[in-house]
Amino acid sequence: MPLVEVTLSAGREPAAIRALIHELHAAVERSIGSPAQSIRVIVREVPRTHWAAGDRTLAERDAIGEGG
Repeated sequence: MPLVEVTLSAGREPAAIRALIHELHAAVERSIGSPAQSIRVIVREVPRTHWAAGDRTLAERDAIGEGG
């Protein structure tokens, strides 16, 4: 039973998350021939205040226009 786990910063539209799940599922099915019903996809969203890069949270980087 393949399990794909993805961690993203929070803030994407539900439709974008659904599209990601669909594409990941299709890629696993196509690449390793796993039965569709056995593929698991987990998407975790982390608040931008809880994710840091270069000692700045993503929220702090957003505030100064640095992105991330």
